[in-house]
Amino acid sequence: MAAARPLLLCARQELVLAVRSRWTQIFAAVFAALALAVASAGYILSGGHGVQDFARTAASLVQLVLLLVPLTALLIGVMALAPDRGAAELLFSQPVSRGTILLGKLLGLFQALAAAQALGFGVAGLVIFNQSGEEGLGGFLLLVLGSLVLTAVYLGLAAVLAAGALGRRRQRVLALGLVVWFASVVLFDVAALGLASLLPSGAASRVLIVSVLVNPVDAVRTGTLLGVEGTAAFGAASLAFLRFTRGALSAGLLLALSLLLWIAVPTLVALARLRRADV
Repeated sequence: MAAARPLLLCARQELVLAVRSRWTQIFAAVFAALALAVASAGYILSGGHGVQDFARTAASLVQLVLLLVPLTALLIGVMALAPDRGAAELLFSQPVSRGTILLGKLLGLFQALAAAQALGFGVAGLVIFNQSGEEGLGGFLLLVLGSLVLTAVYLGLAAVLAAGALGRRRQRVLALGLVVWFASVVLFDVAALGLASLLPSGAASRVLIVSVLVNPVDAVRTGTLLGVEGTAAFGAASLAFLRFTRGALSAGLLLALSLLLWIAVPTLVALARLRRADV
């Protein structure tokens, strides 16, 4: 416990700062409003009325989570983890290892963003439960888990970007974070599908399978839709991946392994870069 005390102290300080940040508060309010809007809009779009059940809401919310959560984690993570030169010198002059400071700040940021998402999911969940009952709750909770995993992944990527830019202009790191978000969330799928369309059937399937495993956004999308709607809502890449794994259980295990690596590897890279950084 004594060894973990500096880590928990750094995490608590970062949690307080993140909760007080207007950007975190704006994210919590916007996320809650959008989750409620999605829950209530599905039946309207299909000509009905009322609030969707948990399964339909989860399927409708997937794309919102895949777009908004990585962007928010990257931007808020970079702003918190890339202090100006004077602040960085003061922070890393404390009698605490750089690794402890970084892990503590990541833990505090994760807690703050998880709380913001819990507010949005919780408000929507209470309305859905009150109006439509508990049918499909498991799929909704799976989406919540996927959202938290994406938060951890992109906070790790934010740490990699910030660790190599201590004392530099934060705007450049923020711009690089936007490039990472656009490449992984938007451009990657377009490139994978475009490449697959130019290849023979067997090679195209392998490209699509790899695209699901190497991109955390696709991994979360595939795992969530598999748990919520089975194969009914799958695209070409996810169907190719499911045929390759020959079952939902093995597919889920491979996706979980991929996401664990996406959480661990960027964090380790960030720690290594921070130890070598000249502050």
